[in-house]
Amino acid sequence: MPHTDSRPAAASVNPSDVERFNRLGELWWDASGKMGILHKINPIRVDYISDLAVRYLHRDRFAKQPLGGLRLADIGCGGGILSESLAELGARVTGVDPAPNNIEVARRHAGKSGLDIDYRNTTAEALAAAGEQFDIVAALEVIEHVEGQKAFIGMLSRLVKPGGLLFLATIDRTTKSYALAIIGAEYVLGWVPRGTHNHDKFVRPDELAGWLRHAGLREIDRAGMSFQPLSRSWVKSRDTSVNYLMAAKKDA
Repeated sequence: MPHTDSRPAAASVNPSDVERFNRLGELWWDASGKMGILHKINPIRVDYISDLAVRYLHRDRFAKQPLGGLRLADIGCGGGILSESLAELGARVTGVDPAPNNIEVARRHAGKSGLDIDYRNTTAEALAAAGEQFDIVAALEVIEHVEGQKAFIGMLSRLVKPGGLLFLATIDRTTKSYALAIIGAEYVLGWVPRGTHNHDKFVRPDELAGWLRHAGLREIDRAGMSFQPLSRSWVKSRDTSVNYLMAAKKDA
C-alpha cells in the first residue's frame, strides 16, 4: 500500500481528534512532557500483549524475541511508542495513523532506533478494505477517540487472522474516570493535553465485551491499569473502573 502525505478519512476518524494529535510532533517522545503517561504505562501494555501472545499463540516465553515472526498492526500508533517496543520483541509491525505528522515522527524515531517498522499514514478501514490480516491487532487508547465504536470493533475483527488476537485499551465510563481521567489528568495534573477525552465516549468493559462477541471475537482477559500515588507509578491491577486493557481471540 502506498504511503501518502494527506490526511486519510474514514467513517471512524474524528477530524478534530486527528488534528489534536497531529500537532504533538516530537512531544510523542518527550517522556516528561504531555505524552509522558504513555511512556509510563507502555511497559504494562507491552507485557500484557507479550504474555497473552505467548499463552494463546504458543510462543516461547523465554525467547529473546517472543513475538518473532508474528505480523502485528498497531492501530492509532501515534509517534510509535508501542510499535517500537513490540518490534524489539520480534514482531513485524505495521503502524497505522491518520495523522501525517505522527507517522513522520514515528519513522524518524524508528530510524534512529535501528528498527524496521512499516509505518503508514492511512486508516484501519483502508487496511481492512485491502484484505490485510494480522496475527495480532492492537488498538490501545484509540476507541475513545473514534466514531461508531461498535462498528469500529467489527472492522478491527476483520483485520485479525483466524486464531489471532485483538488487544484494546480504553477508559471505563464511570464517575471515577471523569474525576481522574479528565478533571485530574487534564486540568489538575496536566498529564495529557486539555480536551483529549470526552467522557461520553468512554466504554464500559462489559459493553466492549459485548461488541467483541458481536464481531465474532471471544474475550480472553481484562485487566486494569492503576496509578499508585505513593510510588507515583502505574501497575496492572484488577481495578477496571478507570483505565483498562482487554484481549480477545478470533477462533480458527
